[in-house]
Amino acid sequence: MANADASVSTAVVRRDMIPGQIVLVQQGGGALGAYQLGVYQALHESGLEPDWIIGTSIGAINAAIIAGNPFEQRWARLSEFWDRMAIYGIRHQGPVARFWEGLTNLRTVALGISGFFEPNPLAGWGPMAEVGIEQASYYLTRGLRGTLDQLVDFDYLAQAKTRLTVGAVSARTGRMHYFDSRKERLGPDHVLASGALPPAFPAIRIHDEPYWDGGIFSNTPIEAVLDDSPRRDSVIFSVNLWNPSGPEPKSLWDVQSRQKEIQYASRFDSHLMRQTQIHRLRHVVRELEQLLPDSIRDSEPCRSLAAWGCSTVMHVVRLTAPRLPNDDITSDIDFTRDGIALRREAGYRDGMHALQKEPWKQHGGTLDGVVAHEIESLNPA
Repeated sequence: MANADASVSTAVVRRDMIPGQIVLVQQGGGALGAYQLGVYQALHESGLEPDWIIGTSIGAINAAIIAGNPFEQRWARLSEFWDRMAIYGIRHQGPVARFWEGLTNLRTVALGISGFFEPNPLAGWGPMAEVGIEQASYYLTRGLRGTLDQLVDFDYLAQAKTRLTVGAVSARTGRMHYFDSRKERLGPDHVLASGALPPAFPAIRIHDEPYWDGGIFSNTPIEAVLDDSPRRDSVIFSVNLWNPSGPEPKSLWDVQSRQKEIQYASRFDSHLMRQTQIHRLRHVVRELEQLLPDSIRDSEPCRSLAAWGCSTVMHVVRLTAPRLPNDDITSDIDFTRDGIALRREAGYRDGMHALQKEPWKQHGGTLDGVVAHEIESLNPA
């Protein structure tokens, strides 16, 4: 993997300068996940290892590799994963380049990505063939299982201080479920389930329940940390791969690209607004409790109600991957070496920019339990 962008100055942020736990929240988005590689590089070089990593789909894969390795091996293992995924291809502007990009994407669709996914022979039986939910897909992910076994130490993860949470949705009930290393031992199946995007990839069965990619329900699993109990002061780096805002489409191709972006941006703003309101009410409860006389405050009914209040503050630092030249509906399968490098470099620049700004120093009001900080991308494109 290429070295860090020399034009980016190293952020000088110590662990004791972070108010509370460090949480890394990662969206799903296929090849776009190389942006998360760059953001983690910025954290890693600054010595700011996450206390908790939450991911969906490719975000879950990146998260498992980070949490499932000791500090000194994390960057090397994560870089190795993306090196394994990289294929030869052209990632430049111009009509000729677009033609070759089309051929590269066609190759990925036809052959898959070694160590990730490969065509499912049973798909040739047609869409009506009742092959079972674990075979009803265009591709199989046996290659990814092998890659995870090689790059993630699940025994280490079970003992590690770094908490891992991955999101998947039940194919039967449609309910989101977060598998959490604090509550159970996680293995390759949990990560595979979080990335089992239908109909491309098959459902993964865990405890006799078939699960699909959590991204089809909530691709930005930030609610997992904001709903956590007990609540803790936190700095949450939310690394988003899809931008809900964009230019007005001018063609059917553009329409499909925007539809995909909006779908997988996955209601981040509405989730955050809801959580901001909930945490504000928790602070209101705390303030009201302080206004009560001791005789009432110490009563059992009051103590029970006051438990709904809190004084924790959660800073949400939102980084969103920029659009790169030639990005379109196929960008999430752009596993070309150049494409991966461009997204990693963009993530590194933005990650360092976020650390240099230290937005968590910007405090909200007394009643603000969630404080959002939007980090503008430094990507030159």
